[in-house]
Amino acid sequence: MAILKTMNLKKRFGKFTALDGINIELNEGEVYGFIGPNGAGKSTTIRILLGILKATTGEAEIFGKNAWSDAVEIHKRLAYVPGDVNLWPNLTGGEVIDLFIQLRGGKHKNKREELIKKFDLDPTKKCRTYSKGNRQKVALISAFSSDADLYILDEPTSGLDPLMEQIFQECVLEAKQAGKTVLLSSHILSEVEKLCDRIGIIRQGQIIETGSLAELRHLTRTHLLVETKQPVPSIQQFDGVYDVAEKGQELSFQIDTEVLNDVLQYLSQFAIVKLESSPPTLEEMFMRHYENQGSGGEKGGF
Repeated sequence: MAILKTMNLKKRFGKFTALDGINIELNEGEVYGFIGPNGAGKSTTIRILLGILKATTGEAEIFGKNAWSDAVEIHKRLAYVPGDVNLWPNLTGGEVIDLFIQLRGGKHKNKREELIKKFDLDPTKKCRTYSKGNRQKVALISAFSSDADLYILDEPTSGLDPLMEQIFQECVLEAKQAGKTVLLSSHILSEVEKLCDRIGIIRQGQIIETGSLAELRHLTRTHLLVETKQPVPSIQQFDGVYDVAEKGQELSFQIDTEVLNDVLQYLSQFAIVKLESSPPTLEEMFMRHYENQGSGGEKGGF
């Protein structure tokens, strides 16, 4: 069942087209990674989904309701964490968390205590004294203390140290196990790789690739390290073999998936002693595909 769906979503600011036909679909219990360079349109898409911005054309639905006209109803079942959290400066962190819990009916006090301990937050301090990381913790604790059906997380670990990032990942996986749905926009590709069932890559307001990690592996090359008893001549003869490095009887190179079988058959003639294969990381996939799609030398970064 589709929890969140956009259909040919477009957003223009004057003559500038921020989104150009975005199609996203999230199913119940799924974690969807939304990645792309800065300025690609991730936050604009999320603001439309939250009912903060109105799309120029196209449709955005959450729980089968219109994201703009039914925003109040939708927000009763949704938790949102932005990448830069602003809190009431004179309230304590604990008071802010309690406020959000009360807005959702005053349940889940036990979950609140458990998460405060996990995230190592002092809830007695005023929000104006908090660092960026601690403000993010308040928002994350508030979100995961709620019994939301959909979590929209826009760069949620911004300002967190690696230990807290690990705690966040555990929270996402717990939510997934409970059948919740998560839209995760993140610049930390290793985080997306660990957590997400499917990934959408957005560039210049368009989704350029979408699918599971396994389905997107075709976007890049596998790294092979091979040791043979006999020297291997002319591995470079194969199209689809790159960056060959030799060290004694060891060969290291990148290889396109479609020629992998032919190259392994060729290498087997020389008595393979050792063979190590490293699948492409999401970062390699993203960067290679982004560079391939680039035009006019334009560069973008996370």
